[in-house]
Amino acid sequence: MRVLVATAVLVERDAVAAAFAPSAAREYAIPGATLSRVAPPQGGPLVLDLLAAGVGPAAAAAATAAALTAAALGEHTDQPADTQTSGPYDLVVSAGIGGGFQPGAPVGSLVLADEITAADLGAETADGFVPVTELGFGAVTHHPPESLVRAVAAVTGARTGAVLTVNTVTGSADRAAELRRRHPRALAEAMEGFGVAEAATAHGVPVLELRAVSNPVGPRDRAAWRIGDALAALTGAFGKLTPALESWNPHDRTQ
Repeated sequence: MRVLVATAVLVERDAVAAAFAPSAAREYAIPGATLSRVAPPQGGPLVLDLLAAGVGPAAAAAATAAALTAAALGEHTDQPADTQTSGPYDLVVSAGIGGGFQPGAPVGSLVLADEITAADLGAETADGFVPVTELGFGAVTHHPPESLVRAVAAVTGARTGAVLTVNTVTGSADRAAELRRRHPRALAEAMEGFGVAEAATAHGVPVLELRAVSNPVGPRDRAAWRIGDALAALTGAFGKLTPALESWNPHDRTQ
């Protein structure tokens, strides 16, 4: 099973890689990006390619689409000879740290999206915000496979709910309250999940989003950030994922 894991920045990518055998990680090039390949220490059929896709939904969508296209066309280059694989990915995971809506997602906890939603894709009107779907365009939500969400939540202890993708990180109590009013199931916000999901959906590949909470959503208070703790939680989560991923059948779309 081949999995593409897209993070925003290198420190998140490295936190994911730390769950596996660091000495076994190898980098190789695709058009426009570099992937780092890891595999579980105990071996098996699971292979993960890690991608630092960039910050924000546009960068995340572009880099994820490039990786998915390269895989589908067999254009991976500089690929390690002992880990040759071909064909498209079976799953894409958007992963990293993010803000948690309190009290549902405290700092240090894990949030697994059962709904990946673009929170600010739309228009402001005299009656308030209108999502782009109500204007007759596109989509604002993607839903990961239910059975996989259940399996991953069970092994990681992650809380499940909506993860919002925003172009501007929330920095006030008013903004946090407005997002919760419009999205009452929201547990976390980040900046890349919807972009990753758009690219995966265009390629017909299932998608997950897993976030470790580094700060509360609300007033911007750097003293309250716990980035190190969140990165450690992300490493711990990926260290537990292998059984859930290996037991899941990505070709059974009834799940």
